[in-house]
Order: sequence, then structure tokens, then C-alpha cells
Amino acid sequence: MIGLLLTMSGTLLDEISLSIGKWKINNSQENLYTYGFLNIFWAFIFFSVIVLINGNFVFSLASIPLFLILAFLEILQTYSSLHAIAEADRSAFAFILTLTIPLVLTADYFLGYQLSTTTLIGVCFIVFGIIVLLVNHGINKKGIKYVIFSTINASITISIYKYLITYYNSVEAQQILTNLVLMIVILALAYKAGENPFRLMFKKGYFIQSFLVGVAGVPLGFAYLFAPASVIISVKRGSGLMWSIISGRAYFKESHIILKLISCAFVLIGFFMLAL
Repeated sequence: MIGLLLTMSGTLLDEISLSIGKWKINNSQENLYTYGFLNIFWAFIFFSVIVLINGNFVFSLASIPLFLILAFLEILQTYSSLHAIAEADRSAFAFILTLTIPLVLTADYFLGYQLSTTTLIGVCFIVFGIIVLLVNHGINKKGIKYVIFSTINASITISIYKYLITYYNSVEAQQILTNLVLMIVILALAYKAGENPFRLMFKKGYFIQSFLVGVAGVPLGFAYLFAPASVIISVKRGSGLMWSIISGRAYFKESHIILKLISCAFVLIGFFMLAL
């Protein structure tokens, strides 16, 4: 239950920030990489403060090979996700990302988790809901390549992250070091695009948006300690899906709202069965 509550609260804050960021990017008020850097920066700061308070910075040298693989994949994930956020519909992004769930379930299976019949049926409902939306043209195909890559890659990064914080590193150490690598790469891309993220860091609109992502990253980072990765990602995608449909309709005037709600119903039934 703790893991589910952490995930739902983190996802709500994340969606608010994503909607603000997407609006700014679409209206040429913010560079894509500046947006990404500011989000990562505050997550880095929050986890660093947590370490200063509790002193729980545990990093095993034995984890270095796997950590390096994860860091590389996270760089690709961040780059792809930023372009997906900027180019794809908010609800399209959330719907396609639900396909992460069966992929993570597969990874959980190979890591030793037993998949019940109810779980498999739940996955079928989720996939069916997404197919209904696709075949009826309810998803705008713009930016879809970034969304698909993010979906597949996320299943790998989530599984590696769960493994590392379970057997090697503390959540704080894993988050701080990964975010440090990402900040360096994204900062270089921002400078290359002609922007200095530090100049915008404390401006009101930019601060609120990036600060919310930083806050959201804390409960989401710790949530994986309390449940299998497939359960956490199911709750994350389910709650994120609802917030994205609301924001997609309210702020970005996305179409096919009825079709999206019907497909969402199938997906949520799947989530419910996963939780049984």
C-alpha cells in the first residue's frame, strides 16, 4: 500500500509539471533540453538533501558494470522521452507507455516472480485497450517513434534499477549518481542549443515546473522498494493515464476524448486485475 500511495502522489505532481513544460515548449518559451536539465537538477538536489539528513549513501563497487549500462540507457531514455513529451499528444504518450507493463512483467518473471492467471488476463485487457485506440485512429502518430522507444527502453531501465536498489545500492545513491550523469549530458545539449539553464532556474514559471518534477521523483524513486516493479509501473501508468487524459483535453484540446475514455476503461480493468 505504501508503494502504491507513493506512486500515485508522485505521478500527479509529475503530470502537472509535464503539462506545464509541454505548453512552454510548444509555445517556444522553453528549450527542450533546458526543460530536461531543470527537472533532473531538482531531483538531484532533493535526493542529496535526503542523504545529508539520513546519511544513507550506499554504493557497491560490484554494481559498477550494471550501473554503467543503466546510465547509458537512461541517457537514451531521457533524450527520447524529452522529444516524446514535446512532439506527442499527452494522452497518446501515456497510452503507449502502458505497454511497459507487459514488458516489465516479463522481466519480473525472469527475475523469479510468479505470474498468476489473473495477472495475465489483466495484461490482455491493457493491451486490448491500447489496440482499440490505435485501430480507430485515436492516437496522433506524431512523435510516436520516440514514445515507442521510450516504452521498450523503460522496461529495461526499470528492471535494472529495481535490481540495483534491491541487491547493491541505496535509492539515494542510485538516484544521485544517475542524475549527475544525466545532468552533465543534458547540460551539454542545452548549451549546444544556445541556452543556459541556470539563467532560468529561479524564474517563477520555470521554478514551479521543475521543482514539482523534483518533488515527484522522491516518492517515485522510493516506491520500488515496497512492491515488484510491474505493480509499481502499473499504478504509475494507470494514474498517469487519467491525469494525461484530463490535461490533454483541458489544456491541449486533444480530440477523440470519448474513444480515449473507453480505451482507458479497458486499461483500468487490467490494472485492477493486476492488483488482485
